Amino acid sequence: MTTVRSWLAVVVLLLAQPVQAAGEQPRHISHHALSLHGSPALPAGFRHFPYANPQAPKGGLLRLDALGTFDSLNPFINRGVAADGLSRIYDTLTVSSEDEPYSRYGLLAERIEEDPQDGSWIIYHLRPQARFHDGRAVTSRDVVFSFETIQRVGSPAYKAYFAGVARVEALTPHSVKFHFRQRDNRELALIVGELAILPAHYWRTRNFDSTSLEPPLGSGPYRISKVDPGRGIHYERVPDYWGRDLPVNRGLHNFDRIQYRYYRDGSIAFEGFKAGQYDIRHENKAKTWATEYNFPAVQKGQVLRIEQRHQRPAPAQGFFFNTRRKPLDDRRVREALAQGFDFEWANPRLFYNAYARTRSYYDNSELAAQGLPGQAELRILSPWRTQLPATVFGPAVLPPVSQGDGYNRRNLLKAQTLLQQAGWRYRDGALRNAAGQPLVLEMLLVQPEFERIVQPLRRQLARLGVTLNIRILDAAQYVERLRQFDFDLTVSGVPASISPGNELWNYWSSDAARTPGSQNLTGLQSPVVDALIAGITQARSRADLVDQVRSLDRVLRAEWLMIPNYHTPFFRIAAWDRFQRPALTPRYGDGLDSWWFDAAKARRLDAATGKP
Repeated sequence: MTTVRSWLAVVVLLLAQPVQAAGEQPRHISHHALSLHGSPALPAGFRHFPYANPQAPKGGLLRLDALGTFDSLNPFINRGVAADGLSRIYDTLTVSSEDEPYSRYGLLAERIEEDPQDGSWIIYHLRPQARFHDGRAVTSRDVVFSFETIQRVGSPAYKAYFAGVARVEALTPHSVKFHFRQRDNRELALIVGELAILPAHYWRTRNFDSTSLEPPLGSGPYRISKVDPGRGIHYERVPDYWGRDLPVNRGLHNFDRIQYRYYRDGSIAFEGFKAGQYDIRHENKAKTWATEYNFPAVQKGQVLRIEQRHQRPAPAQGFFFNTRRKPLDDRRVREALAQGFDFEWANPRLFYNAYARTRSYYDNSELAAQGLPGQAELRILSPWRTQLPATVFGPAVLPPVSQGDGYNRRNLLKAQTLLQQAGWRYRDGALRNAAGQPLVLEMLLVQPEFERIVQPLRRQLARLGVTLNIRILDAAQYVERLRQFDFDLTVSGVPASISPGNELWNYWSSDAARTPGSQNLTGLQSPVVDALIAGITQARSRADLVDQVRSLDRVLRAEWLMIPNYHTPFFRIAAWDRFQRPALTPRYGDGLDSWWFDAAKARRLDAATGKP
């Protein structure tokens, strides 16, 4: 599981809803799927997801890249660096559709019952045929064990994500009931469906809270076949996978084998791709995409370049400030430093005009706040007026815009004024506070190629008298420094769901700011933000959700918690021409799990490139 994404909540397509007699207690409502607002797009009995080809052949090898290293096969704990691809070996109660903003369809669960009164519980009925890879049945006791174990010794991210669950109860061997602490958090019913189900009989003889390279037991479409410590991991498709014919799996998981090969950094990984060491590359560097995909295999049509448009909100990538540290706890200092990133100069010179500036935590979506707050947003924000910056109630805060000439004079003058207001003056060759201490900061990086983007910022800040040092660490050191919040600035991002919810507690809540290992890197502690997150999780309609998220967006932008970077509404994918993919691509994902191996193409490619 590479990341913990949040999606969902409740109210869905009804399989049956009997008429009630007067005075009769409401009966349980049964679903094949759940959706946060409204009904799922696909009815009971659907055959497959629209972006999957049910006739796709099985077979072949898919080789992928990974960066850094790994020393653990347990992605659920706050220790070590977990290998890529581990989510492939685990099944969850439900799965998402890459075509819908927040719907979950039954996987381990064949039927779902919700509380018809106040949403204080939900029951998942497991499929009797569900099996772990050793042939043992998946039961409600495994669900209880998984939840309790991850809550007890799992990563803080998981603890925060499932914090609204009071307890889990095994009703029968194949029915499990989740009881919620709150009665108005619509998303919890869907969130618990994302829980990876672990085999209790396997883990009871092992230490869950330790890093290990022993391949764990799962129930998913793949299992680990080989581990090359720190260098690579291999997965093989489970031929008798219990769920292979379910509608949510039909046309997906088509490769017999999937391999991840690790590289020290992105530049070395790109050279590995050019040499044919792996098959598919998601390119995140505009310069590379614009100028370096001209090697012979591209010219001969052996490597395809794909720009796949999507509708997902742009992740909020930027240079994140750690507000736990002085002087970054001062909003004026953060805003001043943000003036130093000259995007208008960088975009044509570093990025070949491939990017748009990120202005919002939900760019490229209806969730982004724009202009003055509307009536609904004012109703949400006004009770907190005395605790918020005045800019929250004006036009939505935007990042600075320069003339693009490289001098950035207007923005640096504004930065100088803000720094002076915060008590910093230039003297003796540096910007100093009243005690004479210079303003020295460190930018922590894990990808060396990001240094070329940070260096112009470093030069601009030097003109103000600010020293910005750059430190590049290996993956293990970097991850540990972030877990302990031991940094001034770093390049990071917050995934932007089209339907935000409980994951926000882990990124922005006061509790997460005080919890080492959480994803609240900025250290934001705000009762206002806590209340806004609660409002989002309690939204009763899509319109209400949009207003609540836009209100949060306004507050986060006004706090200057990061220097916003940039985004593109495309997936840039380069692939060696040995695959096929459906004509219809999903709205919110890359659809890679729907691709399949084309043996004829592979033979032609191998013959053309001289491979046996």
